[in-house]
Amino acid sequence: MLKRVFVAPDPGRLRLRSAARAVVGVGLAVAVCAAAGHSLVGAVVGGVAALLALFTVADTTVRGQLVSTALLPVVGFPVLAAAALLHDHPLIRDAALLVTVGVGVYARRWGPRGNALGIFAFMSFFEAQFLRTVPEQLPELYAATALALLACSVVRFGLWCYERRTPPPALPVLPGGKGLARATTRQALQATVGGAIALAAGQLLSHERWYWAVGAMWWIFVNTASRGETVVRGFRRMLGTLLGVPVGLLIAVPLHGALAPTAVLLAVCVFSIFYASPVSYTWNMLAVTLMVGLLYGLLGVLDPGLLALRLAETGVGALSALLAVLVVLPVTTHATTDAWVQRALRCVHHCTAEAAARIAGTESADPAPLVAELEVLLRKVRMSLAPLVHPLAPMRARRERARQILALLDDCAREVRGLASIAADPVASHDARLTAACQRVEAAVEALTAPRQPREAAAATAAAAPHAPALEPALAHLHGLERALAELAAPLRSSPRPPLADA
Repeated sequence: MLKRVFVAPDPGRLRLRSAARAVVGVGLAVAVCAAAGHSLVGAVVGGVAALLALFTVADTTVRGQLVSTALLPVVGFPVLAAAALLHDHPLIRDAALLVTVGVGVYARRWGPRGNALGIFAFMSFFEAQFLRTVPEQLPELYAATALALLACSVVRFGLWCYERRTPPPALPVLPGGKGLARATTRQALQATVGGAIALAAGQLLSHERWYWAVGAMWWIFVNTASRGETVVRGFRRMLGTLLGVPVGLLIAVPLHGALAPTAVLLAVCVFSIFYASPVSYTWNMLAVTLMVGLLYGLLGVLDPGLLALRLAETGVGALSALLAVLVVLPVTTHATTDAWVQRALRCVHHCTAEAAARIAGTESADPAPLVAELEVLLRKVRMSLAPLVHPLAPMRARRERARQILALLDDCAREVRGLASIAADPVASHDARLTAACQRVEAAVEALTAPRQPREAAAATAAAAPHAPALEPALAHLHGLERALAELAAPLRSSPRPPLADA
């Protein structure tokens, strides 16, 4: 887990910059709320709002990010008000929460903006339960949220807007059909059923902290596309919480809410959440669990029993999500795997073509954004294949195939990154051999991604290239790509069922 976080590639240092900016943005939001005279509860609400804005808003343009951030209160404020007004009407409150869950997941069909608004709406309801919000507090909480969003926007869009130079890659979405054939529709129904189970079971454990079970169930559904991904994400959430509880006992409980050390540790948690999230959900959940313990300490309600209850509620939420994805309109793991692999291979093709054009002298060609997109696609591939490569996966042959595919795709990504760095060098020579090698790589990718392409043809296309001189870095990277693509032909096209998705 630690190796995955600190050794994973970080093109353009995007994870590092995102995490550092989050600390500055959330810290400024909390400081501004405190300076404006808001209570501790108001400062906590403002800090959470800033964190969510920085974490969930992922439009591909700065303008789109600004619009999505401005829309967060539009969906969050009414939900927060409804949650605050319904404390004394549990049946209506529970129904409203389940509607929020279903609509929040369904909104993901509208891309990054729908995803961000759905998460913010759900967290507004969750926040009202966490803080026991009453209607009299709403004006302060609205003001704190608006002030915090303004403060973090100043950091994100003004002081440190690195997206203007390096636009973020588009979040890939697999195409879906209509009605129940669409993944978001199925997931909305699954999440609603899972939420109902988590709500009922969570209330059996605690009439006051039942919402942790629903929250755990909700976040397990975020960024998943199949039942296998959901199961693995639930396992990792449980593991992260299991590791985070003793860390909270050792760190958060002894602090007794002391302001200065708690603030420093909260900043560390925020950094860890943003830095680890793209590569390790377990580490992410460890940081979240510690942050929750620190916040409870600030509010003066932290004790070991509360952390143990959070662990139990998380388990209930994970089991609820598992039951829902297995029973309600399941989306199989193999139905998504091959599509993500194909997308990643096509991105390798485009990266290589852009690098070749840049080396040939086309100044407008830039492979860097495509390299960032490839990293996002590889995360999707890893997530999709996670159920197959898990140590407890029962099918050994499929597990080995999946591991081989991941290793070879990582090799492709490494060679593409090296090629892109050479293409960015203004003194790179214009060499016909580079162009020819790029064309061979493109042909190999086309062979691998062509529907019903025979295994032998794909392998022959990729293997036909001669060995490139190792002394010339660009050719060496291209030769590495050709080798990896040639070796990919076997696991991707193995019989008896050719595509991996049909395995």
